[in-house]
Amino acid sequence: MKRLLRSLVWSLLAVSLSLTSVGVAHAANNFPDESASGSIGIKGTISSAPPKQGPTITTPGNGASFTEVPITVSGLCPPNTIVKIFSNNIFVGSTFCQGGSYSLQIDLFSGKNDLVARAYDALDQSGPDSNTVSVTFNDAQFLQHGTHVHLSSVYAEKGAPPGQELDWPVVVSGGQGPYAISINWGDGTANDLFSIDSAGTFIMKHVYKQAGIYKIVVQATDKNGGTAYLQLIGQATGATQNNSSKESSGALVKVEVLWWPALAMLPLIFASFWVGRRYELYVLRKQLEKQRQEQA
Repeated sequence: MKRLLRSLVWSLLAVSLSLTSVGVAHAANNFPDESASGSIGIKGTISSAPPKQGPTITTPGNGASFTEVPITVSGLCPPNTIVKIFSNNIFVGSTFCQGGSYSLQIDLFSGKNDLVARAYDALDQSGPDSNTVSVTFNDAQFLQHGTHVHLSSVYAEKGAPPGQELDWPVVVSGGQGPYAISINWGDGTANDLFSIDSAGTFIMKHVYKQAGIYKIVVQATDKNGGTAYLQLIGQATGATQNNSSKESSGALVKVEVLWWPALAMLPLIFASFWVGRRYELYVLRKQLEKQRQEQA
């Protein structure tokens, strides 16, 4: 019995210390960046329902006809979501919903395009589809050369910590090579310019210096002058790394210790000690009585 009580006491102490250590890495407003030297981070995902409200497409109007691309698509959207635009159920561009509205430029396929917008939350859960807007692209180059250059990606958004390289695969198809590629990363740096000989996948690479959300614009021009356009969302996640300072981008990462688990366990710990002490006194009295009886 005595050993059991002591084991209980030590178990309670161990649980208390373990729960307390969980709070060491908790930071005000942000978890420390896991890539920072000497830092400890605990991250979790809290499940939630997908957006209940879908976005709308207010521009362009249904039945509109175009002879040039890109075109502007805009409308209303649930705040703090990412809006992805699909043409004929194929992803053609994305942007961040700001202030309850969005606007971006997209490419079109030759002929009819059924445009739909979808809003995605931070868990990449989609809400209801928007209204469908049907537009037509009368592509003069398609009639002349038989195909139109197009850009696509399996990623509508992608991110990397500031100071680390972001790799992004993009596919160019249609048209005729070689293709001139231009990438505006949205952070004020000069556009990346390069060429590829033939259609296929190429890898965009960039390093963001500051944390934030950036509008990326990719353009591809084939040898016939046909141009494809793709707008994406780049995210630089976490704080900018700086080994000589704990401050990054004006934000101070503050480490806190959560003492409430230990405080919550104190009554149980004291109760265990009290029960153990009472039991020891009881055993001692029994031994003294036994000794007296033997002496008598």
